[in-house]
Parts: sequence; C-alpha cells; structure tokens
Amino acid sequence: MKIAIIGAGFAGLAAGFELVKKGHDVKIFERDPSPGGLAIGYKEKNWDWSLEKHYHHWFTNDKYILGLAKEINYRVIIKRPKTSVFVENNIYQFDSPITVLKFPLLSLVDRLRMGIIVGFLRYEPFWKVLEKYNAATVLPKLMGKKSYQMIWEPLFVNKFGKFSRNVSLAWFWARIQKRTPSLAYPAKGFLEFAKALVREVEAKKGKVFFQTEILELDGKNQTNLKIQYQNGEIENENFDKIIVTTPSFLFLKIAPTLPAKYKESLGKLKGLGATNLFLRLKKPFFREGTYWLNVCDKKAPVMAIVEHTNLIDKKYYDNEHLLYLGNYKASDDLYFKITKEELLKIFDPYLKRINPDYAKNIIDYQLFKAPFAQPIIPVNYSKILPSFKTPFENVFLANIEQVYPWDRGTNYAVELGQKVAKLVDNET
Repeated sequence: MKIAIIGAGFAGLAAGFELVKKGHDVKIFERDPSPGGLAIGYKEKNWDWSLEKHYHHWFTNDKYILGLAKEINYRVIIKRPKTSVFVENNIYQFDSPITVLKFPLLSLVDRLRMGIIVGFLRYEPFWKVLEKYNAATVLPKLMGKKSYQMIWEPLFVNKFGKFSRNVSLAWFWARIQKRTPSLAYPAKGFLEFAKALVREVEAKKGKVFFQTEILELDGKNQTNLKIQYQNGEIENENFDKIIVTTPSFLFLKIAPTLPAKYKESLGKLKGLGATNLFLRLKKPFFREGTYWLNVCDKKAPVMAIVEHTNLIDKKYYDNEHLLYLGNYKASDDLYFKITKEELLKIFDPYLKRINPDYAKNIIDYQLFKAPFAQPIIPVNYSKILPSFKTPFENVFLANIEQVYPWDRGTNYAVELGQKVAKLVDNET
C-alpha cells in the first residue's frame, strides 16, 4: 500500500517506521530541513552534540519512545537532576516528598495537605472522573488556598495566560502522574535520534523528503497531494492512504474543502506557541545546580528557566553552559514580534535577581519560536477530541492535540504514530 505521511516529527517518523516494517511503500514529507518537529535541533560549530531549539527530555516511564530507542539500539542517558521553584526571590528545591515537606514558606499543615493531594493524584488511575472539574477552581479547595496561590497558581498563569482558569483537572493529573525523579535524554541530542529514525525508515525502502511542502490535499480526489519539492518543482501524486501529523490549523490550511462542520470542530481547539531565549554562557547560571526552575511569580516575564548543562555534561558543548528562558504565548503576542535583544532587555532585571553577574558570561544568544506547542485542555476535552479518521476517506489525522489525557511530548508523539500506523495497516 502506498502511504504518505505529512510531517517528520516523532509522530510521523514513528508511524513511518511501523508501516515500512509491515512492507508498505511510505513517503514522509517535511517542510523543515531536518526531522524532529518541535524537538528540532541545531548545532554550533564547536559542539560535539546537537541541542534542541526548545528544551526537551524524557521521563524514565516514557515507555513508547524509550522502547523505540531500544528497538533501534540508540543509547539513552539517565540522570537525576535538581528541580526547583523560585518563590519570593529565592530558589527552593522542590522535587521530592522530602524537599516539599522542608519547604519553609508554608506551614507544616499546608505542606502536608498539599503533599496528600499531589500524592493522591500521583496514584489515582482514573483520570476520566477528573476531566469535568476545573483545576483552578478545585485545587485551592483541595490543597489549601495559600499553597495553591504560592506555588501552583503562578505556574498556571505563566503557562496558560488568559486560559489559566479554563484548564481541566485531568491535565494537572497527567502532569503529576508522569513526573519521575530521574530523566532520560538521547545521546547526541534529539536531532541525531530523529536522524537515526530516518535512516531506519530509509533502510526499509521508505523515503523521507525535507524542505518539501504539501500545498494542497485535494478534496475531490481525497488522496491526491500537491507537493512542492526542495528544488521548487510542483507535482501531484496519488496515495492509497495519507497520515497528517501537523497541528490542526495547518491541516485546515492544506485541506480547504473539508466539511464546514469538521473545520468548525477543529477550530475550537486552542493552543499556544513557544518562545525560547537561549543563552550560551561561560559560567553556570544556577550556582546551586538546578536543572529546571519553575518561576512561581505571576508578574515574571519568564515561565521556566532550564539549564540544560545541569542535566547533560557541558563537555559535549565545548564546555559552555546552556540556558533556556521559556514561555508559552499566543502566536500574536509581543514575544513573537520582538527581537532577541529586545526580549533579553525585558528579562534582564529578573534574571539578575537570580544571578547578578550572568550577563558578563554571555557568549551568544538566540531566540527560537514555534507557533504551536501547547494545546489548551479545557474541561471535558474528550468530547471535542478529534478522531484519527477524518471526513476525507483514507485520510488520517494524528497530532499533538490527540495525546489527551497526556500533555505534549515526544513520548506521546511516538505512541500516537504507532497507533495510527496500526489503524492504517489494519485497513489494508
């Protein structure tokens, strides 16, 4: 069977890998010059390893992508880094029951109450009963108003902005469920891991085309693609099945003749883009070794500060210390419009609260942007969750908005790709 896959992120690559193993004729089309999707990477000339434009890691219970790495014999590094919170201008380690119980800004009763609720969610297997509840309404009642306002409310506000009070408790449950003390990371970076998957697909006679854009998915002949290749040539090609792994808004763009009702349903799905101001430093930013810092301040200009080289050894990056300053923002937000210099100027006073001397150590910095990175998960999201099957016969949709109840991530992209590949294969 001749199958087209639109997108060479981890969903597309995983689907392609499964289908070529079944003997199908697979072509994967990617408009970027490299594979990886949201985990796309780049490499400075003096680095031995590539690095993601937007911070990524795996949890040690990410069985789908870790299983895929094992299947293709790809080396994975496992480390136990430090996760902290920034509250009232101080950093506090906050990544285990012990560190939570030692947190000095809450009373023992508040700490115990918060710990009990987080522990309950950690071991509660039934997310479905939680999705009808609004996290911003329920969590203050369960864990206490002070705990919620000090730790969790700023994180919701910084992450979701105007949507912060419209997020399902099931989303919060999923975040608690998946946390593991140790983290995993593919040797040489996500880009090299994605390239290894491309090689596996091609070794089994699949084809992967980069800098190639799908201009249109024909509504009259629903498995015909209008393809613009890297050299500028435009061709039309028919397929037996098509899997679309792009965000829904891009699917709507290339398939304008989809039924109005279906377009309306996909249009209800909301999401935020990601901006990451990425700093290369001569010295560490965090003096106490934190890898991931959650900024618990609703007025902060930055949501998360992630020092990658406190997870992965700096020796792979020419001994530089690498720092992400991350935010989720609407694609029309100011952060998407301004330059890296203007954004650093906004961040600078806040960063100096943590490390007054950081600016002296800057080697260089970049601003990376992705227009869609974080789906908004409202209450009862399962009722608007798109199906793999679309109104176009033999056209399937598998994207980040369908990993529910889990949050975005390459592990769930792989799971999604494997599931849609199985569905497509079974329909032969």
